[in-house]
Amino acid sequence: MAFVCKVELDQTKGLTLTVINADGNITQTATFDGTTITHTCKGADATSTIKQTSTDITIACTNFTVNADTISCTSTKNTTHTAQGTFGINSTKDTTIKSSANLTASATDTVSMTGADFSATGKSTAKVTAATTTINGDQKASVTGASLALKATADATLQGATVKAAADTTMNVQGLTTTVKGTMTNIQGSLIQLG
Repeated sequence: MAFVCKVELDQTKGLTLTVINADGNITQTATFDGTTITHTCKGADATSTIKQTSTDITIACTNFTVNADTISCTSTKNTTHTAQGTFGINSTKDTTIKSSANLTASATDTVSMTGADFSATGKSTAKVTAATTTINGDQKASVTGASLALKATADATLQGATVKAAADTTMNVQGLTTTVKGTMTNIQGSLIQLG
């Protein structure tokens, strides 16, 4: 297989290097026009291009692959990654996402987070808000705090096979209408006041 190789020199257009692979239907071109360096590889079905100026480097191709032991990317200003298809981040070891300012994650559809153990901590406040909110523990669910307030603007229901309410000092049960009912009801205390 023989290639056709051309070197073109022009005082106004610059330098052009061309390699033509007629059997493979591939043409490789490198142009240096004094402003932009352009590398082009044109095949039968696709073309990839690398353009470089004094300020910018642009790569256009069908597939872009980087293989390295270590990869570091730093921008002194903004960084944007956009995928019109699926965007994936995979790591076989620990993964860290850190922001020195605010961190926002949003989705127009479902957001799912799973792990063997899951922890979320807010140094000042933590809020979970939704039209319907469910907290479920298949074995046990605990809610603790120095002060705990449970409030509903409509109905509030507490239900279980066994329900216990205990206070170390004082317990108040109050309502406009209060009903205590059971097949067997025990009221015990060293001092009981009714009325």
